[in-house]
Amino acid sequence: MGHRVGVDIGGTFIDFCLWDEEGEELHSLKVLTTPQTPGAELLRGLDLLQERHGIRPADITSFVHGTTVGINTVIQRKGADLALLTTEHFEDVIELARLRMPEAYSLFSRRGAPLVPRDRIFGVGGRILADGSEEAPLDEASVRAAVERARAKGVAGIVVALLNAYRNPAHEERAAAIVRQAAPELFVFRSSEVWPVIREYERTTTALINGYVHPKIRDYLDRLIEGLQGRGVTAAPLITKSNGGVMSAELGKRACVSMVLSGTASGVMGAAWVAREAGEPNVITLDIGGTSADVALIMDGQPQFGAGEKIGDLPLYIPSVAVSSIGDGGGSIAWVDGFGVLKVGPESAGSSPGPACYGRGGTQPTITDAFAVCGFLGQHDLAYGAFRPDVGLARAAIGGLAEKLGITPERTAEAIIRIAISGMFAEVNKLVARYGVDPRDFALLTFGGAGPMLGCFLARELGMRRVLVPARPGVVSALGGLVADVKNDFIRTLFITADASDAAKLRAEAESLLSQGTTWLREEQGFEGTATPSWLADMHYRGQSFEIEVPLDHAAVMAGDMGALAEAFHRAHEGIYDFCDRDSAVQIMNLRLVMSGASPKPSLRPLPEAAGEPPPDRTLRVFFDDGWHEVPLYGRAALRAGHRFAGPCVVAQDDSTACIPPGFTARVDGMGNIILEAVA
Repeated sequence: MGHRVGVDIGGTFIDFCLWDEEGEELHSLKVLTTPQTPGAELLRGLDLLQERHGIRPADITSFVHGTTVGINTVIQRKGADLALLTTEHFEDVIELARLRMPEAYSLFSRRGAPLVPRDRIFGVGGRILADGSEEAPLDEASVRAAVERARAKGVAGIVVALLNAYRNPAHEERAAAIVRQAAPELFVFRSSEVWPVIREYERTTTALINGYVHPKIRDYLDRLIEGLQGRGVTAAPLITKSNGGVMSAELGKRACVSMVLSGTASGVMGAAWVAREAGEPNVITLDIGGTSADVALIMDGQPQFGAGEKIGDLPLYIPSVAVSSIGDGGGSIAWVDGFGVLKVGPESAGSSPGPACYGRGGTQPTITDAFAVCGFLGQHDLAYGAFRPDVGLARAAIGGLAEKLGITPERTAEAIIRIAISGMFAEVNKLVARYGVDPRDFALLTFGGAGPMLGCFLARELGMRRVLVPARPGVVSALGGLVADVKNDFIRTLFITADASDAAKLRAEAESLLSQGTTWLREEQGFEGTATPSWLADMHYRGQSFEIEVPLDHAAVMAGDMGALAEAFHRAHEGIYDFCDRDSAVQIMNLRLVMSGASPKPSLRPLPEAAGEPPPDRTLRVFFDDGWHEVPLYGRAALRAGHRFAGPCVVAQDDSTACIPPGFTARVDGMGNIILEAVA
């Protein structure tokens, strides 16, 4: 028994969530980030955990960390200078991509630049065919010549992505060995070790992202491990992954692409756990931090996953939690364009200097300042007593915009909030359209420091009738690290037909994947609990160009029951497209194993029972719906299970503030969640 710690670093705060296994208590903490000295806030948080809760570093038995280092490196284009070795005459694969424009109907749409410019892409001789046979041996002299040309370009590493390496990696393995021998100062990655799938562009791009973020992630994790050991934390740190699982930080130094969406996935996994505990199987999550608003879908208690998620202007083809992001965080800056139109974001004030009301030197108006001017903030401390928003500074920042627009600061502030809501409205509609669902059939789960501030306003616009505010909304992403399982994906391209003639091949490949997954879980991760294999396949009718992902039954896969697998595809196809063709041949392109090991989950004590309406701390004067209103302010710490109240009101707590407009009634459940329901 000990203490398990989950940590998430955002654009403004670093969040800590600590589970005391013996006392069965959950503690949380927020510390302002320090961009000038990254990592210092982590050590400061460990100090505060000891000062406030008596948790010594040596008492920590598990340390799970979600990070945005990977995604920020890609978005900001601050990764490693790479060279790419590819099969001769295939040097233009990443430039051609899929010949699609990001915005098909925009005359100004442009594709993002590849991570490796054309003058650092080198073709090498040799050819592996689609069946894995060798047509021509690897030209080792051309590999050595390419390495020398790459070194002359001053690259930090080399990615090797050769034709059909998913089927036979022998040429890639030999080429990588030559790179290590000829240029030991360079790191090298093979596409067949990163994500061995059919289709050259997808496999090459995924390997390039892995190499591009490798130095930043490696150095960050080295500092993390060194810093924790220096403070006396003996537990080996774990890192959250894009697929919602966790892995060792040591493994993360090379499996970099699998943690590009580390921090984002943590929030969704934490939200899924909160939703299940609250008895809400279908929710749309709204995670609003300092720099962005992220929305995701949870159906039947499970987050939705996908491949091809966008990281900046690049596609990521490994399985990852499906999240859509827009630049509408609490620190997003409001501004007036050259036509006199009010805009919000995507630029953010971050943590330094932060919103004007933080009193840290910021002067530009943000969404957080808008809530302060409207009276929702400024009457209570934020971030566990770190500071109290200064309404005067917020009014000064908003006032400059108000003068340009010719309206009052309050109306300007409300306009900022409405514009932010409109951006989220559009993003949620795109997300639900992608899955063919109606947002009115879902609850909205709001979290992050600013999620509960904006959540009810967004739900009102979407026509959603239920909103859930977790007991600790500001640290749900850190909580996600505590509840995430040890998990990894293993994939094999099969390109077989789902009939009896290929059953033996399916069984052989499945057994090989299962052995690989078990070895990873037991030996590389040291997991000793129950292992849970789950199977998915990318399948299509013969002649179709693209696949759909189909969950498969474990017993059917291991038995090679092709009839059951084909029927699973028919049902999935019918569910998406409203028809299926059971007379057509079904092909299995990729078989994927998800190997999981369940982590222990917190078991929270229920809140004490109460009845009636809780007494408010005091009354606030707030501006919304074009006018001033007197509303009660409730302290979250005083709320008990069974308490009921109604909007308009404000609920204040250490890690967030919930702003509840008219038309919602509130009920506190046994776990401390506030369940809001729209009045009919």
